[in-house]
Amino acid sequence: MKSPNKPIGIFYEHHVWFKPLFDELQRRNIPFVRINAAQNQFNPQERDAPYSLVVNRVSSSAYLRGNVQGIFYTANFLNHIERLGIPVVNGTFAQEIETSKARQLGLIASLGLSFPKTRVINHISQLLSAAKSLRFPILLKPNLGSIGAGILKFDTPQKLQRAIDLHQINLGVDHSTLVQEFIPPKGGYIVRVETLNSKFLYAIKIFPARGNFNLSAAELHEIRTADKDSENSTGRIRVESFVPDRKIIDDVERIAKAARLDAGGVEYLIHPETNEPHYYDINALSNFIAQAEDVIGFNPHEAFVDYLEQRLQPVYELEHKPLL
Repeated sequence: MKSPNKPIGIFYEHHVWFKPLFDELQRRNIPFVRINAAQNQFNPQERDAPYSLVVNRVSSSAYLRGNVQGIFYTANFLNHIERLGIPVVNGTFAQEIETSKARQLGLIASLGLSFPKTRVINHISQLLSAAKSLRFPILLKPNLGSIGAGILKFDTPQKLQRAIDLHQINLGVDHSTLVQEFIPPKGGYIVRVETLNSKFLYAIKIFPARGNFNLSAAELHEIRTADKDSENSTGRIRVESFVPDRKIIDDVERIAKAARLDAGGVEYLIHPETNEPHYYDINALSNFIAQAEDVIGFNPHEAFVDYLEQRLQPVYELEHKPLL
């Protein structure tokens, strides 16, 4: 496909994670510019922008890398770009889903799907009463968070009360936290399903290291495909390629469509008592698995750039429409 007159704008905040995407764009000679979400500006009075398409890839985990300003700025920037009529991959609605676990669970609930029992609080005074309305153990999850950052687990109300008394609880960047029943996943793994254009792309089983909630796909560099009972297997995250049941794939595609994900992931676990899937996280701006070809057998960045080319086609045709 020929390129439109303007480059693609890649709105991002992690230089290493997006190198495979940049490499694939360069390989195909597709013009693009890097837009650093952590250091950027725009003019609300402008009537055009120098992009044919903008790709939003700013994760809510950006604050962990000192880019908290990028998270809240992104919604304003995307609103500006969309107002100018420039197509956006993972637009403002997807960004709003990305930055609120409460909204994610609300969306899952609206589809009639199961998720761990949860309360949402905005003040430390509400924490103990919310927790006591659930079954322990419980998890505290920052509403704005990603890759498992900031998640705390408490086995008893007494341990939670002690943490409160010692001022060890941080309600997160937006001062909202999910208080959620902890469900030990059946088989010791959770599943992350990646979608593209709201369709199944691939899935992986993730066997977390014991006590580790950090499940960033782009950081899963130490991949173990050996038997789960092998020596020291609990000391690191193990990842396996996986294809869920058709019903689960259908559920995930419904979630992706409702969240308006052009590209993104959904995580679920199987409840050990009911054998039912419980969906608990929507990664609207998730990154693809590291060492993808070794794990899932193909390079998902190629499929992603195929999709970008499809999104560019109407732009190209509009710009090169013959004069009458």
